[in-house]
Formats: sequence, structure tokens, C-alpha cells
Amino acid sequence: MTRFTRIGLVGGTGREGPGLALRFAQAGAHVVIGSRSAKRAGQTVEQIRALVSGARLEAADNAAAISTCEVVFLCVPFAHAAATVDAHRAAFQPGSLVVDVTVPVTFEGGPPRLIDLPEGSATEHLRRRLPQAVGLAAALKTIPARLLAELGTPLDCDDFVCGDSREVRQRASDVLRLIPGLRPIDAGPLEAARTLERMTLLAIGINRRYKIHDARFRLVGLPAVSS
Repeated sequence: MTRFTRIGLVGGTGREGPGLALRFAQAGAHVVIGSRSAKRAGQTVEQIRALVSGARLEAADNAAAISTCEVVFLCVPFAHAAATVDAHRAAFQPGSLVVDVTVPVTFEGGPPRLIDLPEGSATEHLRRRLPQAVGLAAALKTIPARLLAELGTPLDCDDFVCGDSREVRQRASDVLRLIPGLRPIDAGPLEAARTLERMTLLAIGINRRYKIHDARFRLVGLPAVSS
């Protein structure tokens, strides 16, 4: 990870994207905020610049965010994730890294539950649609979007990263280490996303039961240096 790496946020104007952009911008990263509307992306860029002095930000449509960035975070709601990947498949650059933060949770018909996917997880569902030359990792699935947007609140937690290979997990972890207070943990191969997405559902339940908004995870007993 070098200071020249551009981090693209596909769906960067939605629920999770702006908070992630804030955290990366505060860390000094070069962030490209993508959206279906470049105009809307521009509005989000201006909002973040008002909060982070000297932020290195660009506004773009999703296709440009994908094609011009070495690292791309997929921040769209899960319901639109597959369609977004399908629509922009040709824009993904060989050797680039995609980080999936989506979780297939539905709140329809009662308590929140996971959508049953034949591949086992949202990340594996998207792996089938991405070009094989693109690395895929799952991360940030258990970090509350609301908390990401609260720059004054330290994250002070761990983030579990799984992916296609050890190299992919290492690359994703290197990017995540830019965010202060966030410790990436190597959670193994891509199928571990099935567990991570269930952990998200667990955190949602804890939030509701204890009437809080920022339940997250910390792994104890692990040395300071991991991955």
C-alpha cells in the first residue's frame, strides 16, 4: 500500500460509503467516491471536505471509480450489488482488489434475517460475477456504518478479513490499517464470509436488545501484529 494508491468507493454516497470515505480521507488516502450520479458524488465530496481539511477526494460515477482505482470497496446495498457488478464488469482492472462490505440482511416480515443464497454468502455470490483476474476480499461486514461516520468516536475494534488468497487478504488488511483504531484479522478463505455475515446479524440483535447502536467485535489473546 503506497500513498499513491487510489481507493474507490462504489456506491460511496449510500449508507456506508460516506463514513468510510471520512475515515480514509482523515488518514490521508486518495479517495474516489463513486455513485450512479456523479453530481451526487460531488455533493458528498463537498460534505466531507467541510469535515476533513485537505482531504484528497474525487467525485465520479461508479464505472470511473472502478476503472481508475487499484482498490475498490463495494458499498452498495446487497440488493443492488450483483446488478452493479454485472453492469460494470468490463470496468474492473486485472490485478485490482475488490473489497465487499455488503451483508444480505432483510428486515421484511419481522425480525432481521439473512437472505438464503445458494453460494453461501454475499461475497461468494459476487465472486461468481467478478472477473477471475480481480482479487476479492470481504471486510467491514461487522463495523456499524453509523460509527464509521462519527469521526470523533474511535473505532477501537477488530475487523475480520477473508479472501481469495493470503495475498488478497494481506492487501485488504494493508488498506484497512490506514484507519486508526481498526485492527484487521485474517479470517481465512472466502467461505468465512458466511460466518462474518452471521456475526453482523448477531451484532444487530445485540444493538436492539441493549438499545445501543455501535456493537462491534474485539478478539482477545491475539498478538498485536497479525495477518
